[in-house]
Amino acid sequence: MYLNLYLKANFMATKVSLRKKPISGDRQSLYLDFYPEILHPDTGKPTRREFLGLYLYDKAKSPVDKQQNKETLQLAENIKAQRQLEIQKGDYGFLSDKMKKADFVAYFKAMAAKRKGSNSDNWQSALNYLIDFTGGSLLFSNLTEHVGNEFKEYLQTAKSKRSTKTGLSPNSVVSYYTKFKVALKQAYKDGYLETDINAKLHNPRPEETQREYLTLDEVNKLAQTECSMPLLKEAALFSALTGLRFSDIEKLVWGEVQHSKESGYYIQFRQQKTKAVETLPIPEQAYKLLGERKEHNKKVFDGLVYSAHTNSHIVRWTAKAGITKHITFHSFRHTYATLQITLGTDLYTVQKMLGHKHSKTTQVYAKIIDQKKQEAANKIQIDFGK
Repeated sequence: MYLNLYLKANFMATKVSLRKKPISGDRQSLYLDFYPEILHPDTGKPTRREFLGLYLYDKAKSPVDKQQNKETLQLAENIKAQRQLEIQKGDYGFLSDKMKKADFVAYFKAMAAKRKGSNSDNWQSALNYLIDFTGGSLLFSNLTEHVGNEFKEYLQTAKSKRSTKTGLSPNSVVSYYTKFKVALKQAYKDGYLETDINAKLHNPRPEETQREYLTLDEVNKLAQTECSMPLLKEAALFSALTGLRFSDIEKLVWGEVQHSKESGYYIQFRQQKTKAVETLPIPEQAYKLLGERKEHNKKVFDGLVYSAHTNSHIVRWTAKAGITKHITFHSFRHTYATLQITLGTDLYTVQKMLGHKHSKTTQVYAKIIDQKKQEAANKIQIDFGK
């Protein structure tokens, strides 16, 4: 097992202070103040206070009362010192015993089970490598920043499960490690981790991939070529005209497809990937691809599912059209972005149309255009003779 055997708990520095609160009967209730707040050891909920059930008399005049106040205050100070020591050792607060004994691998597996489509496959693959790394179990109490970095190193050296002769591609490493970090972030929110380990970890640098796309001429060829799965053809061409991802097209319902005299046709939907609500104008030609309008809650592309079988239809369809490029469904989204920039649409508008949060994501397409310009510039060659 690759996991380092010498795991160390990583607890945030919490200061414990003794406080007094006036109550009835001329008394003061003693309590401990934790800053930053901790998770209560029994309830698992964030808390700043622990009342000790100890009291001081405000107006202690007799020697007996004064001695009792002195002894009570000393007992409270001893408890305070003990709590500070327990927190530093990780034996008190932060996590309840139940949470400490919970298994992160099982938690990750439950998160993976909620994913759908291609995203589900990626989560399952990440889970398989996490199981190999941990041996099948990893308690939350043993999860540290060091373990997170070791898992990254493991992915970077692990053999691919598809071919034992090669390692994981850089982008697969990034994809699987991102899933790991997402699970850590959620575990922190759910109270299983006392610190946000995810925030301390950094993704490995992804490899810039070739984004395959179609020219307008190639899109026209596909539009005029029969596909063995007509529904897939309609969805793919719809993506080329709108830039929508497969996940958003697959879940699109008729109620999200709208029209107004001022704006024309548009789609108002929540992106499956980013969860952001978007309003996307679409051309009339894209709307006509959808066919006869149905009930508000009916899927527009009813029956469309993602699978390897779906991809095989795309391969046969593009080959039949005489296209030799390696085209996937996502290539139609790339096609939309590339054609928009080629035809003069500014980068900011394309970013908004694609629903990208960051401009650097869209700038990849600008690089493609720059490359095509360079290729075009080099096509003109003058023969100057000898």
